[in-house]
Amino acid sequence: QVQLVESGGGSVQAGGSLRLACAASGYLNSIKVMAWFRQAPGKEREGVTWFSTRGGGTYYADSVKGRFTISQDNAKNTVYLQMDSLKPEDSAMYYCAAGTPSFGYYSSVSGYQFWGQGTQVTVSS
Repeated sequence: QVQLVESGGGSVQAGGSLRLACAASGYLNSIKVMAWFRQAPGKEREGVTWFSTRGGGTYYADSVKGRFTISQDNAKNTVYLQMDSLKPEDSAMYYCAAGTPSFGYYSSVSGYQFWGQGTQVTVSS
């Protein structure tokens, strides 16, 4: 089992920044991909960014490319999401996810077995 706990959400004005953190614990050796998803009211959960824990690149959704950065601190078993130049359309509940999605399905919700409880991000114009 893997436990994920997000923190760092809040309210910010457009153009501002926030950094989310996802602390992971448990049997982390089983995890192949770590990701951040988000879900706005009335919309489907969508992948924001993800990376393979076994090497390889980092990927971003087109809507956040150049503004968001995912990083990790292996010593703390923590994954971060730095969000800059925030826009009102970035407002959503943000979720950390971990799992073993098949290649090509890293942005698919169904590929992830473990989820955090979510942290709210609100961007005002």
